[in-house]
Amino acid sequence: MMNQLSYKGYTATITFDADDRLFFGRLVGITDIVTFHGETVAELVQAFEAAVDGYLEMSAKMGRQPQKPFSGRITLRIPPHAQAKAAARAAQEGKSLARWAQEQVVRALE
Repeated sequence: MMNQLSYKGYTATITFDADDRLFFGRLVGITDIVTFHGETVAELVQAFEAAVDGYLEMSAKMGRQPQKPFSGRITLRIPPHAQAKAAARAAQEGKSLARWAQEQVVRALE
């Protein structure tokens, strides 16, 4: 089970605090700190959406662009021998290294 919520392109990770009996969430993919909580799943989802809407409204009031969540681009540094092996595998499959790597990451997460 993925402990994440998504709304308006923003994603949050969710944890449960057994001592306080609260679900706690935080937006990921941005450096601004946006958190929320709820005692029930319904409260949590409502608080998450309110937190995203509040973040967007606050950014507008401050006259600055809200940070964008993940763009879909990543830069990786891997050992040269691993890059060579990956490039050879991609070539065998008739794909670019970038396309092959993208497919591998997506497959690993499914």
